[in-house]
Amino acid sequence: MGLLRKIRDTGRVAEPAPPRSVEPLPMARGLGGSVQVRCVDAGSCNGCEIEIAAAFGPVYDAERYGARLVASPRHADVALVTGPVTRNMAEPLRRTVAAMPEPRLVVAVGDCAINCGEFAGGYGVEGAVADVVPVDLEVPGCPPTPDDIVAALRRVTGR
Repeated sequence: MGLLRKIRDTGRVAEPAPPRSVEPLPMARGLGGSVQVRCVDAGSCNGCEIEIAAAFGPVYDAERYGARLVASPRHADVALVTGPVTRNMAEPLRRTVAAMPEPRLVVAVGDCAINCGEFAGGYGVEGAVADVVPVDLEVPGCPPTPDDIVAALRRVTGR
C-alpha cells in the first residue's frame, strides 16, 4: 500500500515546456495550433519509428503541444515520413499525401528520409522523400532524438 500512497501523494510530474526557440512555420498558421499526424514508413530500418513512439510517449508527450497521432491520412494534417522511399512505396506515399486535406505538411524524419542515408544507391531505393513528394520540414539525425521530433512538431503547431 505504500507505493500507491506515494504515487497518489506525488501526483503527475512533468517538466515545464522548453522555451520556444524558433518561429512557427508560416504555412502551418492555417492549422490552428493543433495537428493530426500520420506516420508513414517509406522503407526505414525502424530506428526513427522507435524515436517517434518515444516522442508521443509519456516522457516527451508531444500531445501536450497539440500533435495527435491518427490512423487515416484523410484525418491528418501532417505526414511524418521516415526512411528512404523504396520503389514499392513511392506510389503509396504519393497517394497518402494526396489523400490528406489542405493545408497539409510533410515532415521528413531522419537522415534516410532527407538524403537516403545508409541506403543511398540501393537497388530498391527510389530516392529521398523530397524526390517523391514536396517536403516542408526536415528533422536530421540517425535516428533523430525525441526532443528533435517534438521541436519540429512545435514548429508546426506554433505552441
